[in-house]
Amino acid sequence: MPQLPMLSLALLLLWLGGCGGEPDLVEVPLPVLANEPAAHDGRRVATQGVVRHFEEPLHYWIEDEDLHRVEIFPHDEIAPHLGEAVRVEGTFEFSPSEGRRLTLERVTRLSDRD
Repeated sequence: MPQLPMLSLALLLLWLGGCGGEPDLVEVPLPVLANEPAAHDGRRVATQGVVRHFEEPLHYWIEDEDLHRVEIFPHDEIAPHLGEAVRVEGTFEFSPSEGRRLTLERVTRLSDRD
């Protein structure tokens, strides 16, 4: 009989762990991230654009044809995709002083998608 309370506790902990899982990934177009950045601050998002960079200071971003931009970190993970159209997934952050940035979890070349 003492195993029953331990089993109940284990099931409860598993259930609670599932409730605190990673936030859902939300598809957000670049124009929306550019025009309403505070609404997505701290959220996991997916978006797409072409990878561009600037040397001084070194930074990388994705942009669309209308020049809506989001900086991408870490640089070493996005750098190999310079000039490519990509879909990125990660945590979006916005700061009035630092701008818009996405910390990369996954990058996929759009030509590689099924």
